[in-house]
Amino acid sequence: MEKALSVKNIQKSFKSTKVLKGISFDVHKGEIMAILGPNGAGKSTTIRNIMGIMYPDEGNVTFHGHNGSDIPRHKIGYLPEERGLYKNVKVMDVLLYFASLKDYPKEKAKKRALYYLERLGLKGKENVSVEELSKGMGQKVQFIGSIIHEPELLILDEPFSGLDPVSQDVFKHEIKELANNGTAILLSSHQMNLVEEMCDRLFMINKGEKVIYGSMDDVKREYANFKCTIRGRNEVATLEGLPEVTRVEQSGDISVLYLTHDVQATNWLKQLPESLDVQELSVDRVSLHEIFVDIATDQSLAEEVGATHA
Repeated sequence: MEKALSVKNIQKSFKSTKVLKGISFDVHKGEIMAILGPNGAGKSTTIRNIMGIMYPDEGNVTFHGHNGSDIPRHKIGYLPEERGLYKNVKVMDVLLYFASLKDYPKEKAKKRALYYLERLGLKGKENVSVEELSKGMGQKVQFIGSIIHEPELLILDEPFSGLDPVSQDVFKHEIKELANNGTAILLSSHQMNLVEEMCDRLFMINKGEKVIYGSMDDVKREYANFKCTIRGRNEVATLEGLPEVTRVEQSGDISVLYLTHDVQATNWLKQLPESLDVQELSVDRVSLHEIFVDIATDQSLAEEVGATHA
């Protein structure tokens, strides 16, 4: 796949604190790439370096062969985590202003604005003041503002925050459609279920360093061990004594058995003793949410995974 963005060994310090410690990743044309990490991990600093709000102390950010101050920023769209629209300005005027900042033709911008207002359920709102919109509507307008100039790279920072489930589905559809049409998308979110559903690859950072980098399938296969959930009244000691069980979590009559990395799930199920009380049973892989929590709370796991995906 064609690289749209390449981040190579960037390092950034603020006074004596090293915030980025030589991180590298690529974002390809037409893919949705997640950048993940706990608060304070370095995600926002990375995004600001890509946007040219600041520049790395060492390393390079390259966008379609350009780097540093030569990067054509008008080809990049950005939806910041902190939303901000001029409250007493009409929706269309705000969108045309955003387009003008990117040197995008006014008439084309107006057509795109009307097109996306209709797609996002805001038809007829173009002459309404921003202050009259609900929070969700305002977020839709700001999303349109980030894509109105047809960016080749779109950076989305917590795009689903504060959205109801219906609006989340609308955003998911539009983001996927943009990627299908060739836009490279870098997405930062703490909603792991949406990341797992949408993203092709992920880069996970912790304390300024890479801990995971790869396709979603590779990450799940390499790190997300199987777990077995059993509904039934069973003693924890009995479950812990089963082969290839690393730990057991129990709440009421629900027991979750975490299995070793190399377990063969089908064969393992055949070994379960008939004496177990099994009302319901399911086997699946550890979720991306659980991987995230492990990395955020246990550095030894982060180091292990980082070595795997180096």
